Amino acid sequence: MVNIHEPGPLEGRLEQWPVLATAGGLEVRLAETEGEVEQAQRLRYHVFYEEMAAVPSPEMREAQRDFDKFDEVCDHLLVVDRSALSDDGQPPVVGTYRLTRDVDARRAGGFYTSGEFDMSKMLAAYEGKRLLELGRSCVLKAYRSRTTTMQLLWKGLMAYNSRFSIDLMFGCASFGGTDPDALALPLSYLHHFHPIPAGMEVKARPELYVPMDRMAKDAIDPKEGLRALPPLLKGYIRAGACIGDGAVIDRQFGTVDVFIYFPLNNIDPRYRSRFGLAG
Repeated sequence: MVNIHEPGPLEGRLEQWPVLATAGGLEVRLAETEGEVEQAQRLRYHVFYEEMAAVPSPEMREAQRDFDKFDEVCDHLLVVDRSALSDDGQPPVVGTYRLTRDVDARRAGGFYTSGEFDMSKMLAAYEGKRLLELGRSCVLKAYRSRTTTMQLLWKGLMAYNSRFSIDLMFGCASFGGTDPDALALPLSYLHHFHPIPAGMEVKARPELYVPMDRMAKDAIDPKEGLRALPPLLKGYIRAGACIGDGAVIDRQFGTVDVFIYFPLNNIDPRYRSRFGLAG
């Protein structure tokens, strides 16, 4: 059973309230120290660069960590296993999300996602609203078969959203591989059945744009299209997310990326109930 911690009267960030939910020996929390951030970066390096096809910079390879300028300004959501200890005597980080609010992005000179997608119309439409960019999500392989791990990440994410009254979540979601033709079914399914609302018009940057409309709509079985999605992207869609126009091939990470548009008021009622959100 997953237990959510009730927030107290907090100001500013969440350092005073780091633990967001627990389930057995697992807990989801915010990183409080540089050491915890580095644990998240090591997990990202292991998953993205050693297990998958990402290509590290020489600095990353030497440090055995995935890092960039956004790590310094954002919050890092962690799932740690308190029933196990790492070599340094600390509980290992087994799952992570990088959370960048609009106030954080301003300090970094913009959002990470803007390097792949033109979000100008969406940002203008949400002027004055509270935004949250999701990124760098990964789970240690041994914990991926435990639905509790991903549930805890979502539970922590929703508690974070509630604390900061977030209006819109967004970011990139990825398919493994760099051949969009091999992904014709899932890309076309997302394009035809889950387009971003009119007026937002988030598109892949012109120089990076890869068409997603690779199959006719009437040639797609929606159930098969949904089944072809990676687990995290499937979760976003089931919860009520929409997809921007065009995909991007990320050569560094060896992925095909799509844009996720996820207003909090779009969340499916089943997910609201599951994660303790107000109706």
